[in-house]
Amino acid sequence: MCRWTVTQGAPVAWFSSCPCCRPPSLLLSLTFLILLLLLGPSSPSPLSASSSSLLSPPLDSEKNHDAPGGTPPRFFTSHPPPSSSPAPLHASSARLPRATNVSSSSATVVGRHVRSSYNHLQGDVRRRKLFSYQKFFLRIDKRGTVNGTKSEDDPYSILEIKSVDVGVVAIRGLSSNHYLAINKKGVLYGARDFGPDCRLIERIEENKYNTYASAEWRNKKKHMFVGLNANGKPMKGRKTRRKNTATHFLPIVVQPR
Repeated sequence: MCRWTVTQGAPVAWFSSCPCCRPPSLLLSLTFLILLLLLGPSSPSPLSASSSSLLSPPLDSEKNHDAPGGTPPRFFTSHPPPSSSPAPLHASSARLPRATNVSSSSATVVGRHVRSSYNHLQGDVRRRKLFSYQKFFLRIDKRGTVNGTKSEDDPYSILEIKSVDVGVVAIRGLSSNHYLAINKKGVLYGARDFGPDCRLIERIEENKYNTYASAEWRNKKKHMFVGLNANGKPMKGRKTRRKNTATHFLPIVVQPR
């Protein structure tokens, strides 16, 4: 057994080197330090726990959300400041609407070269000579007879072409004052007064010549055209076709005198 000797006025002296004989307060402090060293990495200290709880509130909210009866977490999202420049347009959003041709939709005749886009000619009077593909000038005399002539100076070959509707014209002899007309049977004649027989559809063909068909009458749903044969005589409308060059005329401008 170890003995403790206490001297009055002197500090406590240790007479034994045995650890079990050391004072109990020192042994407890050493044991506490050893436990702190062993348990330090696995369990956070109270100060670190409190600081981490203050610095990371979203973790506590996640725990509360996982726990039964907890409040849902609040998510904070940062929005970028609005930019002054507009967003770039993509190819799909930059498409331009297609342009619509209003005048072509109002055409009365189907065809690529119909004068459907010549709205500015409506009501305008054009002074022309109609030179046929057969080398004749179309003429209308005072009796209302329609035929062809080779003479370039024939006054009855001077015609006035006036637009009365989209793609529809009226042709009048300047000297005879008769209108070029086609009746129901396809006969070509000169009418003193303007009527339904005088309404002619004007169309530009692929060879740059014009054709003139009756806007009122048809033969078995086919157009009847103004035409001159190889002798300069008028053709019946029932025997005419658009592809037949006998129905093709070239408008020649007449210079005013």
